[in-house]
Amino acid sequence: MPADPRQRRAARHAQPATEAAAPAPRKKPITVERITDAALEVVAAEGYEALTIRRVAAVLGTGPSSLYAHIVNKDDIDDLLIGRLYAEVVLPEPDPAAWRDQLLGVYTQIRDLYLEYPGVSRAALATVSTNLETLRVGEGILAILLAGGIEPRAAGWARDAMSLYVSAYALEQSLVRRRRGHPDQEWVLSQEELLDRFTALPAERFPQTRRHAAELISGTGSDRFEFALGQLMNNLRPATG
Repeated sequence: MPADPRQRRAARHAQPATEAAAPAPRKKPITVERITDAALEVVAAEGYEALTIRRVAAVLGTGPSSLYAHIVNKDDIDDLLIGRLYAEVVLPEPDPAAWRDQLLGVYTQIRDLYLEYPGVSRAALATVSTNLETLRVGEGILAILLAGGIEPRAAGWARDAMSLYVSAYALEQSLVRRRRGHPDQEWVLSQEELLDRFTALPAERFPQTRRHAAELISGTGSDRFEFALGQLMNNLRPATG
């Protein structure tokens, strides 16, 4: 501290010494895992329709060109998304005595994962995935069918048919939920409203629909989901000989 009072006063009012600027934090490197995380974030918040490479890049705070060092195109992101979801599927040890219940359990898991991310099941349609997690689940489903005595070709075709149904079911449910969120979508009716409309139809033109209206609109989404998969599974016959 200076001895002279004027110097001490001047020292008190002097500008503090400029500290060296802290180095700017380094950006996290772009990785496949971060791309997948960002894609899921977009789908969860905005729906699958909003998913583009540009949108994923924006979430990561970078430009689209940065992503192309890790992915080929949008289809590649779709494959990563489904692989990430399928990584959460728990596969049972195939049991010949319980193969139908096991299949229903696996496909119910897949349905529920799809429904967490609106419209994401569209990414599983019209594609043959080579993601290891997707292949793992496909292998597990095939193993369950084979344990049930289903011959290989029928097992493969049945797996495709059931997977297609689950994807379509989840996509429809996502669309219904989105439309119900818009007040102008009045044609998305409740079961009660649908029953009223069916029973009000002219009997001479719609005798069956009017007579069986209650049965036609009965059941929850889960009831119908299990019914449809059950119909597919119940028509599979174990190989003989």
